Amino acid sequence: MHYHRRLQGAAAIDHAMEAKNYKSFWDNKASTRTGAFIAVDGSANEDVARLTGAYTARQVAAALALEPGDRVLELGCGVGRIGRELAPKVAHWEGADISANMLGVARERLAGLANVGFTELRRSSLESLATDSFDKAYCVAVFIHMDKEDFLLYLEELARVLKPGGLLFFDTWNLAHPVGWRRFALEVGQYRNADPGQRKDVARNQFSTPEEVRICLEHCGFEVLQTYTDSPWVQSVAMKRGGSRDAAAERARLARDAVNIAYTPLWTELFDAMIRVTGEGLHPQAMIDALGDDSRGEEIAMFRVWYRELWRHNEAHWGPLPAALA
Repeated sequence: MHYHRRLQGAAAIDHAMEAKNYKSFWDNKASTRTGAFIAVDGSANEDVARLTGAYTARQVAAALALEPGDRVLELGCGVGRIGRELAPKVAHWEGADISANMLGVARERLAGLANVGFTELRRSSLESLATDSFDKAYCVAVFIHMDKEDFLLYLEELARVLKPGGLLFFDTWNLAHPVGWRRFALEVGQYRNADPGQRKDVARNQFSTPEEVRICLEHCGFEVLQTYTDSPWVQSVAMKRGGSRDAAAERARLARDAVNIAYTPLWTELFDAMIRVTGEGLHPQAMIDALGDDSRGEEIAMFRVWYRELWRHNEAHWGPLPAALA
């Protein structure tokens, strides 16, 4: 889950520019188990992955109203950070990813579960998955790394593999939110003085507006049920047209469950502070010192861990991680 922009050395940026496609980019990121974990949530720590995975899994479960009999697809499953938490709650969980290396780690992490499957993608298609074969699907922090053409192609494919009335939940960066715009500005800054003859990072962060997301969903055969936009993310829940699911009832449910699905004001506040650390020069110690009151919400503990891991992997920039945080 690529919530923050980690500090990168010139060599890492150069490789990102040189990657020919999504597969080569993410296979390189996940060439080691540690690299795979860093790519999905900024840590190399199983405990951190379970912490962030549980948080996101609750959002997904609420958005899709997951039930024990559901067949569920995750597009861009990475190391199974979310799938590990959700698979025990459904009839079948299928993890699809463009990176064979990511899937290798996911298989290890979900090895004890008998109701899971894995699909390696070759291009922006779910061609190996049958039409009308899933009840529900989700995609978290994945479309943010895709060109718009691929975003649309995958939405078309998700509409194909979902059963009529099937539910879809996904997110993408929200250009229309003030903090989303600040996050976008970090991307722009990378290219302000870039070599015009060098192509941009093939999997760079991409940004959308709620209206753009709605238009794409409707053109791909979905009915938009709810869109949460009060954060740096556009979070959308949509239903494949057809079937007997009651759209009005689903909208009412999603309005009631918004507190369990949408990112909270506290999450947005803390993420905004993270932008100051990763992109504006604020030292992480200042933010860690400010994360002392766990009573404000569960996000406090999660961001404290993220800052610790971010610092751990950038000691050359910020100095040694204090022993008290190790």
